[in-house]
Amino acid sequence: MTTIALTIPTRGHLDAFFAKIDPARARLVIAIDATASRQKTWDTAAKLTAQMFDAVAGIGGLDTQLVYFRGASECVASRWLSDAKSLTRIMSGVMCRAGETQIRKVLVHVNKEHARQRVDALVVISDACEESPGDLYSAARELGNVPVFLFQEGDAEDVAKVYGEIARITGGAVAKFDLGAAGRLAELLKAVAAFAAGGVKALAAQNSEAATLLLTQLKK
Repeated sequence: MTTIALTIPTRGHLDAFFAKIDPARARLVIAIDATASRQKTWDTAAKLTAQMFDAVAGIGGLDTQLVYFRGASECVASRWLSDAKSLTRIMSGVMCRAGETQIRKVLVHVNKEHARQRVDALVVISDACEESPGDLYSAARELGNVPVFLFQEGDAEDVAKVYGEIARITGGAVAKFDLGAAGRLAELLKAVAAFAAGGVKALAAQNSEAATLLLTQLKK
């Protein structure tokens, strides 16, 4: 009798397998500031996630990983999610907590994820930057070809300057939004999702003010 050795697939084997049979799926990391002042923005972002997935439904699909930072040193990444319902469920269980920004940790994390399997884009949603700009720029340079899109709530010029430099280094873009106009954030998220899934051509096809703003910066 011949004995057949069975190989039990690991998570890595499965990820590699599905990547081969579904190469068109985009991978997008969304990092959101969950410090104390951000609860309202967090709740709004959670409600807008479905629109992101809808925006790429005809392009090839979207896998999203949520990263959030809060408190003294908490920076958490979810598993990769392929539908809005799962992403919203995770977001609804998170409460914002006082602390400072941890954008550098986000950049380092995405660099590691990208080394394992391609990440098409990173979105950072925040209103502040309380870290050393030099440390952030150094981490941004390590990202290679992962464009970073930074969406700033408010109009603090010092924050805008740092965000702009990170976008320049990574080949991404920046945009400001006012939570009173949640539709703008929705359009920005849809635009980046389209870009992640189909590149500049898909972004241009969005035909929205947000898409035009990002497209103008990406062409520079």
